[in-house]
Amino acid sequence: MQTNVPRYRIRARHTDTTVTVYQAYAPRLGLPAAREGGFPTAWKRDRMTWIKPSFLWMMYRCGWGLKEDQETVLAVEITRDGFEWALRNACLSHYKADVHADRAAWKRDLRRAPVRVQWDPERDLRLNPLEHRSLQLGLAGEASTRYADEWLVSITDVTATARRIHALVQQGDTEGAAALLPAEHPYPETPGLLDRLRPAP
Repeated sequence: MQTNVPRYRIRARHTDTTVTVYQAYAPRLGLPAAREGGFPTAWKRDRMTWIKPSFLWMMYRCGWGLKEDQETVLAVEITRDGFEWALRNACLSHYKADVHADRAAWKRDLRRAPVRVQWDPERDLRLNPLEHRSLQLGLAGEASTRYADEWLVSITDVTATARRIHALVQQGDTEGAAALLPAEHPYPETPGLLDRLRPAP
């Protein structure tokens, strides 16, 4: 059991230049995206798309790739420059008195922002909620276009890995399942990066 984990902190698989986020799609979108290394024309750039640095939160959302229209789980590697652009241009999706001057200011910022931030409970291997939070980014408009056309480095189909981890969990082999999880570490935040996006603990 994890203890003394900061409530609001980005944890992700990352390198010096990239960050890996996760999405799940119907096979008609996910399979060609992984095969071609880019989103197909059927992928709508004018719609909001949510990306998640947490593999286990993605598993919670897509039910280990078993939910309808979420059967293909993708690991999407994007540039850190793009990821941080998204954070710098983001607004919290919910009003927080300790972050926003008032509700009117929050609504104004939300309308203008091309990126929305949510902090949802992180999940364990059995998808139970934990005390600390997992970042989600909702990309719309300019952010969605930049994500698909500028930030994208690679797309990998990790559905088989997700199903294997799920099978091990069902068999009670949590140690074996944990060994297959992607290594997610605290993201090295630049000063002020999350000042407007991290509510008080």
